[in-house]
Amino acid sequence: MATVFQINASGGGVPKIPVQEAVVDISGIVGDDQTDKEHHGGFDRALCLYSLEVIAALQAEGHPISAGTAGENVTITGLDWNLVVPPARLRIGSTVAQVTSYTNPCSTISGSFSDGKSARISHATHPGWSRVYAKVIIGGTIRRGDEVELLD
Repeated sequence: MATVFQINASGGGVPKIPVQEAVVDISGIVGDDQTDKEHHGGFDRALCLYSLEVIAALQAEGHPISAGTAGENVTITGLDWNLVVPPARLRIGSTVAQVTSYTNPCSTISGSFSDGKSARISHATHPGWSRVYAKVIIGGTIRRGDEVELLD
């Protein structure tokens, strides 16, 4: 069973800080903000999702990444990340989100990589290693440990 490992939010920028629960609406996690609104946030990029297993594989390569440091709002464990592709829908606790795109890495998360190169998680060069953006279809409250289900 896939679950929410960690929920992450900040007043802007990274790292996102873990919270036990969060209210989610069409804009994303209530109280979370982005410094660069041209490239982050908005209805089609309301949530940034990432895999704990991918993070662990990156750590095994020697990268200092951890949950929240790559700017994701929801860190998920136990889900085959290769299936989390646009336009997949996921039930996250009582919410439903639809994957809209792969997330382009930027320099603000360079500290999560031993060589400072965030392109290690670019979908264009390393398919299957990217974070994803999702729009919120059904809002609600999500909690650490909530079940995550791939609907499509």
